[in-house]
Amino acid sequence: MFYHDKRTQYTVRVEKPNPLYAKMLQQALGGVEGEIRVMMQYLFRVRNSRGPVSYRDMLLETGTEEIGHVEMFATAIALNLEGSPAAVQEEQARNNPMVAAVMGGMSARQYLSGGLGAVCQDSEGNPFNGSWVVSSGNIAADMFSNTNAEATGIALVCRLYEMTDDPGLKDVLKYLIALDVMHQQQWLAVIEELGGLTQQLPIPNSFRHDQKMTKFSHTFFSTTIDGIDPPQGRWTSGPSLDGKGEFNVMRLRSMGEEPRLAPPIPQAFAQLEEMQGGQQRVAATGTSSNGMAAGGNGGSLGSEGITTRIGDKLTDRPTGSPAGARRAGPPSKRPGAARDEAGRRRGRAPGSAASLLSGQQPRLRQTPQNPHGGLRPRRDACDRRRACARGHPAAT
Repeated sequence: MFYHDKRTQYTVRVEKPNPLYAKMLQQALGGVEGEIRVMMQYLFRVRNSRGPVSYRDMLLETGTEEIGHVEMFATAIALNLEGSPAAVQEEQARNNPMVAAVMGGMSARQYLSGGLGAVCQDSEGNPFNGSWVVSSGNIAADMFSNTNAEATGIALVCRLYEMTDDPGLKDVLKYLIALDVMHQQQWLAVIEELGGLTQQLPIPNSFRHDQKMTKFSHTFFSTTIDGIDPPQGRWTSGPSLDGKGEFNVMRLRSMGEEPRLAPPIPQAFAQLEEMQGGQQRVAATGTSSNGMAAGGNGGSLGSEGITTRIGDKLTDRPTGSPAGARRAGPPSKRPGAARDEAGRRRGRAPGSAASLLSGQQPRLRQTPQNPHGGLRPRRDACDRRRACARGHPAAT
């Protein structure tokens, strides 16, 4: 739970209200580098913390402190919105101070939605986005993420400091910059207390890394061509920061194969040309019946595998069983028996997956109800309730 004090954490004073500056302060409040983001990030991590209690408690202290920073920026924005810019000389602006404020650079929403107050958005009017809040459940990853948040935040506040000549605003911004300097260091101090980079890298250090892949764990890949030398630095030579190898440089080359996808399935409703073209590509590349290149073991992932799966659904036979196989067991208890029986009464037979993939209608069996077979019984020629035009008796 939280307790509150009606007074702000530090004095917020504005001597020369400036609606345009109020709009810029919105970035430090509701932007991706802003105070709402770090406040939410630290407090979410408190509730998600499963590690040492001291780190959880530190996050709670700083997250609560950040609530006060949100209050300070919201107050600074509201104070800057009190009054209109003197430089606006248009007649309409003189007659309507609200229009004057908007023309002078104030966000229209600060007036329309906020009533001359701060709103939960950035300087461009984009609403605060909860996806900016990071809480990974990994203490090292979160501490580095915190450091990044504080570093980008302090850079923003430094720019805001340079953009104003208001003594009161400069004073409160200097205070906030000093706090961010401490926050950067406290998160890095946790990494140091946990054993430093050699102990914490790679993150997560709980994963058992494949020994066959460790040769890439300290390799800097260069994508330059035409004899251009890759950039050189601490990351290209010498011992790695995790203490588990040596940095090296390798020119990146293809180690994989060209991806080849199966044809679209009918339910994807691609164009016929795509479906037919996909089948031609499969045939041209020598794809075997299991959906992979000859000699592979693609199982049910290739085009034939999709065909088999569709056929299995239509005929209720076990996946991978021969095309003519049916599930064993009494008809009344076999899965799908009732549906098959209803289909037989209607004169329908399960269609083949191949006909579905080719875009053709499933052909129907020749039955007393459908003596002509073919694609579909003609309602005007062979009906259950009247005689067929070709002489077949009416179905009963």
